Amino acid sequence: MTEQMTDHQELVPSQDDAADELTSQLDGQDETNEAVVSEEASAEIEDSVVVEDSTEASTADAGEEEEEEEADDYFAPGDWYVVHTYAGYENKVKANLASRIQSMNMEDKIYDVVVPTEEVMELKSGKMQAVHKKVFPGYILVRMELDDDSWYVVRNTPGVTGFVGSGAKPTPLDPSEVQKILAPKTEERPKPKLDFEVGEVVNVVDGAFAGYSGPVDTIDVERQTVRVLLDLFGRETPVELMFHQVTKL
Repeated sequence: MTEQMTDHQELVPSQDDAADELTSQLDGQDETNEAVVSEEASAEIEDSVVVEDSTEASTADAGEEEEEEEADDYFAPGDWYVVHTYAGYENKVKANLASRIQSMNMEDKIYDVVVPTEEVMELKSGKMQAVHKKVFPGYILVRMELDDDSWYVVRNTPGVTGFVGSGAKPTPLDPSEVQKILAPKTEERPKPKLDFEVGEVVNVVDGAFAGYSGPVDTIDVERQTVRVLLDLFGRETPVELMFHQVTKL
């Protein structure tokens, strides 16, 4: 009986041995799980890298496309010609020409009409405001394939007085000239445009010295101030005023 029990004990593992075996199995499962998790994490990282790379590539492609579109504005089919118009009728001529291009089916020969403008600072209602001014009053730019038909459409548009060029045939602009004219001047600050200059007599319309007048001594564009020499108590006295406080006589 004792021998049978001993044999049975040898066949049944002890609690310590069972615990060691279970721990070993769990460790093996942990290692397997860690390997699976590690593979999944690596896959996620690879996917994120691929997404980032594709995003960067898309951004770069978009930037290149935008640059190409800007370049196309200057070097698109056709040549740029300067067309003379009645002063003050530039936008009206542009509208008239656009209408004639459509009604006369000239879209394949006359591509674009531009009135060049720039942003400047002007006094309006006593405040400096940014406004758009025509760069070349009395002129517009037209991108077109020049032949007898396209010339006729442009030349006979109401408000047009003729093409600019030497001789009978209009002279196209050089692409570099077009780029300088049409390129947006984003880095430049708007240039103040004043109704007066140094030496001119201005009238004070606001402040303690309203009603006085005198010549402009200095102009500070950055501070938007002007120093005017006013006759105060029989003496010429320099007084600093804001742009909106004075007007030209």
